[in-house]
Amino acid sequence: MIAAVRVMVAAGLACGAVAAGYAAEDYPARPVRMIVPFPPGGGVDGVARILGQRLSEKLGQQVVIDNRGGSGGIIAAEIAAKSAADGYTLFFGGSASHGITPNLYRKLPYDAVRDFAPVILLGSTPYILVVHPSVAAKSVKELIALAKASPGKLNYASAGSGSTLHLTGELFKTMAGVNIVHVPYKGAAPALVDLLSGQIQMTFNPAVVVLPHVKAGRLRALAVTSAKRTALAPELPTVAEAGIAGFEAAGWYGMLAPARTPAAIINALNRQIAAMLEEREFRERLAAVGVEPLGGSPAQFASYIGSELAKWGKVVRVAGARID
Repeated sequence: MIAAVRVMVAAGLACGAVAAGYAAEDYPARPVRMIVPFPPGGGVDGVARILGQRLSEKLGQQVVIDNRGGSGGIIAAEIAAKSAADGYTLFFGGSASHGITPNLYRKLPYDAVRDFAPVILLGSTPYILVVHPSVAAKSVKELIALAKASPGKLNYASAGSGSTLHLTGELFKTMAGVNIVHVPYKGAAPALVDLLSGQIQMTFNPAVVVLPHVKAGRLRALAVTSAKRTALAPELPTVAEAGIAGFEAAGWYGMLAPARTPAAIINALNRQIAAMLEEREFRERLAAVGVEPLGGSPAQFASYIGSELAKWGKVVRVAGARID
């Protein structure tokens, strides 16, 4: 599947190259719209506004944030996919729009690969595996042993069925070979409330959300879900280090454009944002909201999207988590 995805993305970039005669040196000549798939005030919106503000300064034109919440980001992705491929509409996509949602729904009004041109992978948000202090396990191996000793007795909370946090739990279940029960909530906040009260035993949640409770002794952190340890809590092992080889899950953010956007514009945007990711102040602003900078070329971002679609597709099939 990954190879097929790469071929389709390469074809899309080639189409954009046909229009590369577009005067990229004159871009942008007017404000640029960046569609954000969630309402104002949330975590995704906050990251998008940090990016938009600095990008406005770099481009010399205002980057206008266009929040189009609803349907888990599907509405925004469709609008972006059907927008003019002229560089004046960008999409702030991520693990939901270009990793999980395409696997959850049999029919979507957009194609995560054919309808978009990847620009750059901005960064990722690692999740922390935390348990309530009443849970005896003090490591991932002990948690797995506890779950295997009492199948179906432990439960984990998520922000809702089909969310990244839900499927991270399903990935854990599959790779650890354990039976733990998923308890979906209408958002991360109520899930955290029940975890803190002890009604739920464990969860996977962004580091910036749970670490204050860990430091206060209200939760116990066992591991971080990213491939590498996080600077937010460098003492924590990764889940892979702690006993589940190959485990990796994180929320991620990236800039995309409608397919057939001129390659010259895609590359110019990539260079501008890549330069921003090297700036200490910009990196610090991302770190303050729990985002670890990544970067890379458009082709590397396309490859990453392919790997994410393949990974979460397998999890959805095993978990039977399709929504329609």
